[in-house]
Amino acid sequence: MIECLLPSGVVHAEAFTDTRGVWLYPEEEAVATRWGPERRAEFATARHLARGALARLGVAPGPLLPGPDRAPRWPMGVVGSITHCAGYRAVVLAPQTVFAALGVDAEPNSPLPPKVLDRIATVEERLRLGELAADRPGVRWDRLLFSIKESVYKAWYLSARSRLGFQGIAVGLDVKDRSFVARLSDHGGGRGDCPLLLGRWSVRHGLVVTAVTRPNVPRHTQKRA
Repeated sequence: MIECLLPSGVVHAEAFTDTRGVWLYPEEEAVATRWGPERRAEFATARHLARGALARLGVAPGPLLPGPDRAPRWPMGVVGSITHCAGYRAVVLAPQTVFAALGVDAEPNSPLPPKVLDRIATVEERLRLGELAADRPGVRWDRLLFSIKESVYKAWYLSARSRLGFQGIAVGLDVKDRSFVARLSDHGGGRGDCPLLLGRWSVRHGLVVTAVTRPNVPRHTQKRA
């Protein structure tokens, strides 16, 4: 599902079912004991996938614990993102020297509750979604928009460590190329410097999957303001 959305240099691992009998580090087990069987299996599978992807980057295995914001704390020099929904789990990772941030999200290809759409979409986006729904009803465009903004939020938060309102993310969809441009009009009062993010999307197997990658541009090559 996700490989076709990622550029060279990003490694990934995905699963459509939870992996049974996954061994967890004691620190991870201490976190997982607070949850029920379903949530624990989801957590364990994601860690299993992440360790396999880290090995492909040459990174030694170790506990992958959630931080205070629940985002995984990756090893030094690595950026990544995890997503999970019913019937799908995925991890993407890359060296921080190559990518400043990654964001992925997976959702069922089903309608969003109307009140959720009102909270996350601009007026222009809602009009565009209506046009797309009439033209291509097989895709739940409202859910796709939500997934895109989730991916953008993850990538933004990884690099800026600040909150970002979904209404402050303006999305332009390319239906033919299955890509998108996200322009950030609201930086959430944080430190980041990425007002524009590019990504790709896919709808298959009853799932909506989106990915954002932000290359790490050396400061000496960036244009001066």
